[in-house]
Amino acid sequence: MSGGVDSSVAAARLCDAGYDVIGVTLHLWDYPDDRSERGRCCAPEDQHDARRAADHLGIPHYTFDRRELFRAHVVDPFVDAYLEGETPSPCVACNRSVKMRELFPLAERLGASFVATGHYARTEIGEDGRGRLYRGKDRVKDQSYFLHMLREDELRRLVLPLGDATKEEVRAEAHARRIPRADKGESQELCFVPSGGYGAFVENRAGRERVRPGPIVDERGRTVGQHEGVHRFTIGQRKGIGVALGRPAFVVGIDAESGAVRLGGEDALLATGALLEAGAWSFDVTFPLEADVRVRARHEGERATIERVVDPDEGEVLVARFRTPVKAVSPGQVAVAYDGDRVYGGALIKAAIHGSAGGAA
Repeated sequence: MSGGVDSSVAAARLCDAGYDVIGVTLHLWDYPDDRSERGRCCAPEDQHDARRAADHLGIPHYTFDRRELFRAHVVDPFVDAYLEGETPSPCVACNRSVKMRELFPLAERLGASFVATGHYARTEIGEDGRGRLYRGKDRVKDQSYFLHMLREDELRRLVLPLGDATKEEVRAEAHARRIPRADKGESQELCFVPSGGYGAFVENRAGRERVRPGPIVDERGRTVGQHEGVHRFTIGQRKGIGVALGRPAFVVGIDAESGAVRLGGEDALLATGALLEAGAWSFDVTFPLEADVRVRARHEGERATIERVVDPDEGEVLVARFRTPVKAVSPGQVAVAYDGDRVYGGALIKAAIHGSAGGAA
């Protein structure tokens, strides 16, 4: 229970269904005491709100300290990725290495048969008795992308009470049930990054000695400016670059080793494919795989063929080749494959591939 509307309604629905429900909140991060971080996932008031919701429902509630785990598996890799010129996906890392990976062992300790969350996604157990993951009914709120890594045995034990609901329905239900803080707003920011932005956070955590300043170069390799660190840029970025070329310019490449940030036109952002790590895939997936691939959480997806290839430098890897070029494929993000609503799995993006020759960049 995060203290938000979604997990509170999910718990209420489970109570209605006759389950013996135990509320669990993970303490992941410490925040200022000045209430400046309200409105974030895992914000300071959330543990209190979760307890109030549990009391309202008449269920026990426990909070477990997982701050060190969160720092090691989410915050530190987030900082490292930006310093390497990548764009990390911390919410995927949190679900993979902290939330979901901790909840199942905690369920064992508490004597619970199932784990339930307020994610907008669905699980189904097929005629073969095996668990599979699907998109939620609410396509705007669908969070299956963040759960793509779950194993089949975990999916069999995972209950998602909001999978067939829309956010509007859940909000109305929270008010009807008089759940405390039913009017609580959506989390809009990363829970651990202060309002000052990613750049300052990375610098404060890493120290100035790890920051990599360097040149900003145009399509011809000419230096058109200087920057204070590659961690302040992401592929596809247009605003806040710090130079004016008299024409639309986007960040199309980041070389962390040299510190160079490369600019180009919008066409230079188009990738014909992506080089992927091994990833986590459903038990019934075989390669080559035809699927709709989302290269970031807000991406609608593009039809692609994913196949295993041997890279001279990386060894055996996966390559996704898009039917139509995709804009701003960024190393550090996650490619998740779908067949309709079914989630096949996904993998970390190592590099974008540009051109028909398939060279990575």
